[in-house]
Amino acid sequence: MTRRALRRFYATDPVSLARRLLGQRLVRVLPDGTRLSGVIVETEAYLGRRDKAAHSYGGRRTARVEPMYGSPGTSYVYFTYGMHHCFNVVCGREGEPVAVLIRALEPREGLEQMRARRKGMRRERDLCSGPARLCEALGIDRRLNAVDLVRDDRLFIELARARPMESRRVANTARIGVGYAGPWARRRLRWLVRGHPCVSVGR
Repeated sequence: MTRRALRRFYATDPVSLARRLLGQRLVRVLPDGTRLSGVIVETEAYLGRRDKAAHSYGGRRTARVEPMYGSPGTSYVYFTYGMHHCFNVVCGREGEPVAVLIRALEPREGLEQMRARRKGMRRERDLCSGPARLCEALGIDRRLNAVDLVRDDRLFIELARARPMESRRVANTARIGVGYAGPWARRRLRWLVRGHPCVSVGR
């Protein structure tokens, strides 16, 4: 039986968690009990105060960024470009503002509901192939910011695999869309399932 990820799963550094999350299942339960879910196929690690691409770079601590300082297993959902939501998993230790961005899923449950939310998009590979797309498909917005993924029944991660995915199946690249971060834009902090059709870039 698939089990829910507990606090200790998240209480690790963002590089390890970004790698470990591949192949696990992100679950969103709607108010009517409908489950929407997908297997995580692409992630990015954000290394906190020293990482120029992280929202918490330099120790920034605004109302927007505050969830990054929470307990490992806290959600960090932010709104960007005035139109998109992105979902992150806080990790490390409480007070250490590090997180992993979930970039893409392979849809598994609730595909018709996802298609309706994605305005009729039919191709399964496109439903959750990007951080904004997956949030739209699963109905993840700021109402799910700063929730406890260990205890909340609306949003959580299930452990579909007991061990990290085999290295031969995983590719590691620079992150997407962080050109402003100087040398940090070139750091290989993005992980994806090699050749998977649902990843956002570099299929």
